[in-house]
Amino acid sequence: MSDNSGLERRKARTRAALIAAAQGFIANGKLNAPILEITQAAEVANGSFYNHFESKEDLWRAAVDTALDSVGDYLDSLTVDLTDPVEMFTQSFRLAGRLFRLEPQMSRVLLSSEAAAITSDHGLAPRSRRDIEAAAKQGRFDVDDPDRALALVAGAFLAMGRMLLDQPDRDEAPTVDGMTADILRALGIPATEAKQLCARPLPQFFDVGVRRVVDPAAQSADPSVTAC
Repeated sequence: MSDNSGLERRKARTRAALIAAAQGFIANGKLNAPILEITQAAEVANGSFYNHFESKEDLWRAAVDTALDSVGDYLDSLTVDLTDPVEMFTQSFRLAGRLFRLEPQMSRVLLSSEAAAITSDHGLAPRSRRDIEAAAKQGRFDVDDPDRALALVAGAFLAMGRMLLDQPDRDEAPTVDGMTADILRALGIPATEAKQLCARPLPQFFDVGVRRVVDPAAQSADPSVTAC
């Protein structure tokens, strides 16, 4: 029993190491990196790759999905006390926007797969859809097509992320909160209310929490997993 448990833990660490290495390659735009280079970066045996992934494309998908799941876990942990879908949407967008500076590597992974931001079952997209549909049902959002609304939100989010990463001197907070207010107005919230929603205090120490949830360095390879 203990041997099987230990083997599963080593396999999980190896898989996590490969995903973390893949995220680094994606973030640096090295999508053509050979599998040998990926396994070397992960510090695992080259032959172990196919114990976990069928192809390099399979690994890239897992890397993006893992990053999206990390974002989703982070947002869920910080919106559990909210019940108003407009407030949930607002806080999630404001917090997710701050990830571009808090976690630039993970952010570049997300930006490398723009379609995932809209169509994925992971991360911000399904949560945004949930809040948009709930707010529209309550008459808070003026939305008759959730797919179109989600495309609007995702497009603004990705454009904002690229702007924050490409312009390191840009002031992050007013950029993110201003974009959030713009999106709220586009979804039908009056300008005054949108401004008030975006001026509300965010959870304390959210930056510490996000690093615990999202930090790819926490997934680094363990020397004991090289044979798995």
